[in-house]
Amino acid sequence: MAGKILIIFDFDRTLIEEDSDRWVLTNMGLTNLFYQLQSTLPWNSLMDSMLEEIHLQGKTVNDIEECLQQVPLHTRIVEVTKTAHALGCDLKVVSDSNAFYIRTILEHYGIYNCFSEIITNPIVVEDRGRLRIFPYNDMDSPHSCDLCPPNLCKGGVIERIQSSISESERKRLIYVGDGRNDFCPTLKLDAGDFVMPRMNFPLFDRILNNRALVKAKVHEWSNWEELATILHELINYISNEEEVECRTANQLNSVEYNNEAPGSTNEPLTVVTD
Repeated sequence: MAGKILIIFDFDRTLIEEDSDRWVLTNMGLTNLFYQLQSTLPWNSLMDSMLEEIHLQGKTVNDIEECLQQVPLHTRIVEVTKTAHALGCDLKVVSDSNAFYIRTILEHYGIYNCFSEIITNPIVVEDRGRLRIFPYNDMDSPHSCDLCPPNLCKGGVIERIQSSISESERKRLIYVGDGRNDFCPTLKLDAGDFVMPRMNFPLFDRILNNRALVKAKVHEWSNWEELATILHELINYISNEEEVECRTANQLNSVEYNNEAPGSTNEPLTVVTD
């Protein structure tokens, strides 16, 4: 019954141990310039400017790839991702990073193909070999959510995913995140869903301060060992629960059929629901 489970990960400081943008800037020696420009530009525009600076310094796309391949990703996360995928869970990433960074890192660790969808800011390689980042949402017609940055409303993404799933294909959702922009998608989760905030990070604090607004069950984590363990336990829990529901439904259907069958004695039947 793991096929009834949809797991959505944030990327930076959730799926991976670092912030991928800052990792590149630090390793390319651009930390000082970043802080000088930080208050003058939106995040996407700032990162695009940093990539221009990297290009002007003579660094290539290959140099950036090699830098990203050094980003640490805990072995337990690799293991639980592969296990969840093998069990039939649907895995997605929703991130304010960018497609090039995410793909490079996940491919390096051999888990890119475990994910059915990567929803993030697109990136292209220009003819001159320079990476360009573009916002997920068109900045000329931004979303109206005041909880999210103008380039990406994660809550809107969750609503789009939910609306694309028919009632007969209903999935239980597990959302794993850490940041301020993970609170909006948390509010879109139903009572049968789960949210896994990283302890003592902005999402965790927002949930604590607004607990009545959150319908999903909360399972916090503080390190990647805990994240992997809790995620595996939730997959087992949901799978067992769905299996019981399916078995019960089949038994009830059998009772209904027997009661309507020719020659039925109409004697009471006992239904075992486990």
